[in-house]
Amino acid sequence: MPTPDFIRDIRTSIGHRLLWLPGVTAVVFDDADRVLLGKRADTGGWSVIGGIPEPGEQPAETAVREVYEETAVRVVPERVVLVESEVPIRYPNGDMCQFMDVTLRCRAIGGEAKVNDDESLAVGWFALDALPELDDYALTRIKRALEPGPTWFHGMGEQPEPEAPGLAGA
Repeated sequence: MPTPDFIRDIRTSIGHRLLWLPGVTAVVFDDADRVLLGKRADTGGWSVIGGIPEPGEQPAETAVREVYEETAVRVVPERVVLVESEVPIRYPNGDMCQFMDVTLRCRAIGGEAKVNDDESLAVGWFALDALPELDDYALTRIKRALEPGPTWFHGMGEQPEPEAPGLAGA
């Protein structure tokens, strides 16, 4: 994902030091209950869609914007799936970030999935029993989005990982 201008401005002052940032992840399902995934240009791996809110932007607005920018799919957010502080990460350029992720379950309402920017190498819809290789981050969010609710909060009465249809052993 390209670094937003406001973060580049902050980096001129703080260098590579840890930057605490909001993040929004969208787990998007279509009417056939397939999940929308993007093959990331930065890692080459498949994942759910996400990004950083613009200053003042609400998480639901970020989800709608990011999904459209990256995939040309129009969505409507349905509910908050989880809220979780991620572990700090260091990017290849030395920048350190830690994200507070808000994951939203979204429903596709229009558009045709396609690569719509330079953040993805490919995008596509996947049946839950035919997912490509995914990291734990994406798998956890998909599994939690398939649960009926309520919102999951890390560390609050930990529950065992959910078993979702088609995702057993994933």
